Amino acid sequence: MPTRPSALKRLRQDKKRRARNKAVKHRLRTEENKFNRMLQRGDLQGAEQQVRLLTKLWQRAARKNILHQNKAARKLSQFQRRLNEAKSS
Repeated sequence: MPTRPSALKRLRQDKKRRARNKAVKHRLRTEENKFNRMLQRGDLQGAEQQVRLLTKLWQRAARKNILHQNKAARKLSQFQRRLNEAKSS
């Protein structure tokens, strides 16, 4: 346990940030699973709306440095590619 005031403050800040980041990442996983289920069911309209929501959430997380920007870009590309493949088949 730290004893210096600055280290104690850093500990408090890290705890808050960790909780916030965990909540954001959990939401991303939940929405991604919804998208996957929509594609499996063949609900293309719902999947298209879900891609829009996922785009918004992933870009926001990348902008706030919760995730790396390249990871967000890669995931968004994967979502869009899977949606396009489902539409064409």
